[in-house]
Amino acid sequence: MNTSTIVQKLWNYCNVLRDDGMSYGDYVEQLTYLLFLKMADERTKAPYDQESSVPNRWSWPELVKKDGEELFEHYRHTLEALGNKPGLLGLIFNKSQNKFQDPAKLRRLIVDLMDKENWSAMSADVKGDAYEGLLQKNAEDTKSGAGQYFTPRPLIQAIVDVMTPKPGETVSDPACGTGGFLLAAHDYIVHHNPNLTKVEKSNLKEKTPKGYELVPAVARLCAMNMLLHGIGSQNSEPIVVTDSLASDPGERFDLVLTNPPFGKKSSVTIVGEDGKNVKERESYERDDFWATTSNKQLNFVQHVKTLLKQNGRAAVVVPDNVLFEGGAGETVRRKLLHESDVHTLLRLPTGLFYAQGVKANVLFFDKKPASETPWTKKLWIYDLRTNKHFTLKTDPLKREDLDEFVKCYNPENRHQRKAIWSDKKPDGRWRAYTYDELMARDKASLDIFWLRDESLSESDNLPPPDVIAREIVDDLEAALEQFREITNDLSHTEQR
Repeated sequence: MNTSTIVQKLWNYCNVLRDDGMSYGDYVEQLTYLLFLKMADERTKAPYDQESSVPNRWSWPELVKKDGEELFEHYRHTLEALGNKPGLLGLIFNKSQNKFQDPAKLRRLIVDLMDKENWSAMSADVKGDAYEGLLQKNAEDTKSGAGQYFTPRPLIQAIVDVMTPKPGETVSDPACGTGGFLLAAHDYIVHHNPNLTKVEKSNLKEKTPKGYELVPAVARLCAMNMLLHGIGSQNSEPIVVTDSLASDPGERFDLVLTNPPFGKKSSVTIVGEDGKNVKERESYERDDFWATTSNKQLNFVQHVKTLLKQNGRAAVVVPDNVLFEGGAGETVRRKLLHESDVHTLLRLPTGLFYAQGVKANVLFFDKKPASETPWTKKLWIYDLRTNKHFTLKTDPLKREDLDEFVKCYNPENRHQRKAIWSDKKPDGRWRAYTYDELMARDKASLDIFWLRDESLSESDNLPPPDVIAREIVDDLEAALEQFREITNDLSHTEQR
């Protein structure tokens, strides 16, 4: 059975359950529990003959036997019992609840859909892509707010294509959401290295990726997504449920790829090397941070720097304020430009993310050893924003929209790049700025643009009215978010 058939079948059941009041998110979550139990049972049979981590009393065959209220009661106890287990079982079933209202509909899902398929026998691409399809539909459901955990897959693919992960390299995402970056890095290594040894395959499955996620329900979806794509195992799942910013985990990685959650406020205080602290509910000391700030994205940039091995490579999605904000923002930028090789900035268009009002960029940098002279020599910027318009539904970003960026980045040898902007080609989207030019800018701002915005000068080039309206809404929402942050800062100041 192909991916589209399975997704269609899965969503046909979802439509039935929505009449019962179940949301997309609830549906994907219940499917996750049932998929795990079914696959754990399948793997006890030939050709796998593996011992199941699920106790017999709570196994799939026990669930299939039951009907009506007895099924309901048994399902509830199963979720409760497995949620108290250690390891992957606990991660998948932690705080799980039965969201079905009707035992007959639960029975129908178990018997008609889940039990008739051999999920373990399907290729990782088929079942993994089917699950990804569900996650994307869940992200599109604006009422659930799940979109903040879902980075557009074409953007992830382009980032991984230029980062070129290799066999034996470790990859981390400190805000992994549903696992998009970790999966893309895994797939890149597999497709570009068809002759991996058995040991390399095993390491790729269990030792290469490491994700951190704050929200347990999202970590559950990530763990299942990874498992369905053939990453991790019933005894080993490389996802940790934790607040990434709380401390230095001690581990270091060759690559860090991440899109940290949007929103400025951290829920806790951070004390950096400048000795300042911002009063909130708790505090944690980060001697490895250059500056103390309540800006979550600035803290993630500093955290990513810590996570990297020497000469490790990072790609971080950041909102515009990280590029121009003064105070701690300026401190972090100056330190990062001096102590790391900040070599590439991709300016992203609006309309890519499910979180609204976001203007974002991708910052690429390599960690370097201590040096008196700055490591950043040139920052190359690709402007995919000016005169570009995308929407989530009618005109979504496609991988080919990033082809020119990937070519300009020149992943084979990024030290031999060529600008496509010049005085004679003023519409070129790719150009470089030297370290001295960056330092001379007010607050060392990296919020740099040079292309003429056609919509400001030529009415014939105006985008469609719905795009204009969406951009106005995005700008207003971004402004409102800034005002909320100022109000919060003022209220915290008064409380002190």
